[in-house]
Formats: sequence, structure tokens, C-alpha cells
Amino acid sequence: MTDDSTADRRFFQATTRDFLAGTVPIGTVRALAESGTGFDRGWWRRGAELGWTAMLVPEELGGGSVSGQPMTELALVAEELGRAAAPGPFVTTSAVLAGLATGEDVADTVAAILSGETIATWAVYEPGRGFDALGGEVPGTTATRSGDGYLITGVKDRVEAADQADVFLVTADGADGPVQLLVRADDPGVTVSPAWTIDLTRRTATVTFDGAAGIAVHTGDAAVRALRAQANTAALLTAAESVGAADQALTATLTWLFDRYTFGRPLASYQALKHRMADNKTWLEACRATAFAAAAAWDAGSSATTENVSIAKSYVADRTPVIAQDCVQLHGGIGVTWEHDLHLYLRRITLGRALYGTPEEHRRHITDLLESAA
Repeated sequence: MTDDSTADRRFFQATTRDFLAGTVPIGTVRALAESGTGFDRGWWRRGAELGWTAMLVPEELGGGSVSGQPMTELALVAEELGRAAAPGPFVTTSAVLAGLATGEDVADTVAAILSGETIATWAVYEPGRGFDALGGEVPGTTATRSGDGYLITGVKDRVEAADQADVFLVTADGADGPVQLLVRADDPGVTVSPAWTIDLTRRTATVTFDGAAGIAVHTGDAAVRALRAQANTAALLTAAESVGAADQALTATLTWLFDRYTFGRPLASYQALKHRMADNKTWLEACRATAFAAAAAWDAGSSATTENVSIAKSYVADRTPVIAQDCVQLHGGIGVTWEHDLHLYLRRITLGRALYGTPEEHRRHITDLLESAA
């Protein structure tokens, strides 16, 4: 990486952090959590103007990377969103853009998503099933040919930002294999049922497709490749979000340990607590290193990208909940109150552990990759 690209990346990260601090301070995050919207669409458009949606979009369609490392830049944004416990469809939008074709048939849709005018979300999970995108299992949702398009029947759950989405990218089983389709949210065959999630601002829903009309963007092997890119993107960015949330929880805890006195001494002066904080900091830096190593592998076009992503997601999803839980304990009784902000970060981390592949699912995936290589 050149010095110029490093400076560009740092400026981009700092700009994102300042924007989040000015537009979604923690009080605003709490207010959005209590609202019926989850996030403000105008705010999301401003984020898109900063380049949040641009990195995976080709330059000829108006996108482009700041430093030539698009996934690293996306991971930096995700980390800042996690640090702010901010709302918005960042992860799911990035997954959609990672898999969308760039032909004329979707160019208008890509441009609308890029600008933030259209909210797109990835519908991949199905009730009672894990993250099938890791192993390429056949989805239960079916797509039947109808004229130039398809009719889709099935149910998807754990769909992020579905209640505000304008379009869904749906993975289904077609007559000739897997197919990915764009489905408009206002289609009469689409029903969105918001679901409860532990994260107060990162909301999900169940989406039922009953003969909804869809336009195919990938079929067969192309659909499999797109699904892999989407799975890697969503898992990696969710891990980066959890790193940011854990970092903020640890920073707040360190401040607390210096401010809180007991028996005339700050809590930070006790050797046992120093060791706990040192362990947490070590784990956090290891989480950050694995997440950004996976992003670097993506940017370099490494054949080990999928393996690196699964390593990062499994490790981060294992360690960040431990860090956040210890931060709560180190705060004592105040750490478990609604008024304290720690639970917002713990909630983000907890949902991040479950979405887009649990640690167990990603470890099984790593095993499958190694067995295939052998």
C-alpha cells in the first residue's frame, strides 16, 4: 500500500467517524430504537454520498474505491458503525452490491442503490435453517418461469431492513438450478412481517413470497459465485462491526476504571483488573487483525479469501461477546441498567454473532474447504 492510499483511507475513516458522531450520537440511536423506522432514509442517503455504497460498484456505474482497497474501506466503515451502534442497512446493502450483475438490465437498480435512493436487502435465510449460503445448499424458496421473468414462492426470514426495503435480492431454486432475482417490495405477492431482534436498531423481518414477480440477475454457476461473494461480504462486514462495538465497550470501561474509586484508589490500579483489561485488549486486537486480514485477502484477489473470512467471522464472533460481557461485569451493577449504553454494544455484538454464519457454522465451513483442498 502506498503512503497516499494509506492517507486516503485514514481520511475516509475519520470522515465517517465524524459524520456518525454528528448525526447519530447515542441519544439519537436510542430515539431511533424507540421509533417505528429504525433508521432515517435521508441520513442513509447522506452516508451514500460519503461513499459507503460505492466501493463495490464499478467506476462506469458511478462507484469506485478511495484507496484501491474496496473491502478494506468497507470494513473501516463497518467498524465505525459498530463503534457508534449506528442503524442502517450497510451490511445487507453491501452484500447485494457484491453479487449484483453489472449489465444493462440492472444498471438502473445499481445506480439507485448507489445513491441511497433505493434500499436493497438480501433475502437468503429461511425458517428453521442455518446460513445455507456457506455450503451452497438448495434453498426451499422456488422460482418458476413466467414469460420473461419468474414467479417466486417461499419464505425468507432474518431479512435485514426488510420493513424499509424497496427491493429484495432473493436466492431461490429454479428449474435449472439456483437463481438470484430482484423482487420489488411493493409487489402484491410480497408480505413483510417485522420480527423482534436483540439489537435495537439493526432490525430484521420475515418476508413471504406468494407468486411474487422476480427478474433474474444470476442463474446456475453465476448464482453460486454471486452467493459466495455475498456471504463473504456479509460475514466480513458483520465481524468488522462487532470489532468496532467491542472497541467502544472496552474504551468506555477503561474510562470507568480510572474514574471509579474504591477504598481511596481507582479501580484501574488493581492488578487483577489490569490483567482482565490486558486480556480483553489482546483479544480485541486479534479480532481486528483477523477481520482486516480477510479484507486484505479479498482486495488482493486471494484464492484463500473465503477461508480467511470464515476464520475472521468465527474468531470475532467467539471473542467479542466475551469482551463485551466482561465490560458489563467490570462496571458492576450500573452495567446492567437500561440507562447505561453498554447494552447497546452488547446487543449489536450478540446479533452479529448469530447473523451470516455462527462460529460453529464457519468452522464447519473451514473444515469443508480444507477437506476439498486435500
